Amino acid sequence: MADRVLDEESQRREHLVVSLSGAHAYGFPSPDSDLDLKSIHIASTSALLGLQTRHVNAERLEVLEGVEVDYSSNELQPVLLGILQGNGNYIERVLGAIPVRALPELEVLRPHVRSVLSRRIHRHYRGFAQGQLREWEKSGFRSAKKLLYVLRTTLTGTHALRTGEVETDVTVLLEPYGFGDAHALVEQKLRGERSELPEALSVRWQGEVARAFGVLDAADADSQLPLEPPTAAVAALEGWMLDVRRRRFGV
Repeated sequence: MADRVLDEESQRREHLVVSLSGAHAYGFPSPDSDLDLKSIHIASTSALLGLQTRHVNAERLEVLEGVEVDYSSNELQPVLLGILQGNGNYIERVLGAIPVRALPELEVLRPHVRSVLSRRIHRHYRGFAQGQLREWEKSGFRSAKKLLYVLRTTLTGTHALRTGEVETDVTVLLEPYGFGDAHALVEQKLRGERSELPEALSVRWQGEVARAFGVLDAADADSQLPLEPPTAAVAALEGWMLDVRRRRFGV
């Protein structure tokens, strides 16, 4: 079903990468989980230089065979600018998630993106996690999904700050960062998107969830990543983008 959507969207734009995101990439897909397809596309250079410059984002949401397919795509240049600002959403499209379609240029881009990672990612992951925490509170502290999103974002950010690597599968990160007990939350979520936590589990994690933010903040304080992207690495990333543009000038 995803292939049909991607085939149709690929006729409208050239995808650098299409990544499977959401619960499937985060390690807790349930039978009723939707398909989140996050993409980066490359607009033709001639279109970008025309009278009406276009960095148009694309979105598509529909239900196919009972499964909700949520597709979105952003143009290359705004994505790279976002990566320089520490936008984990864009960083994960290049270095994390699960690529389902990609151009050969992606493999060349990845080391450039790794080289511009900086401690700016801390603000992104902390802000995203705080937003998910508010959503968990709105659910009466019962949504297994929203709680796992808090843990997923804080631990992905923690791991990136400590290692320079992007890992989106929370089940890989739980044990190394002291959250092995959260496997019980994953088991609960695997039962369904709207699965609710038992009262005892909810109460316990209301007292535990703050620890995840502490782990993230400690990783930022101890991180070996630079405060800002190195100038030489930014120049190399820009050079890669300009080369991609030149090769697509007449497309």
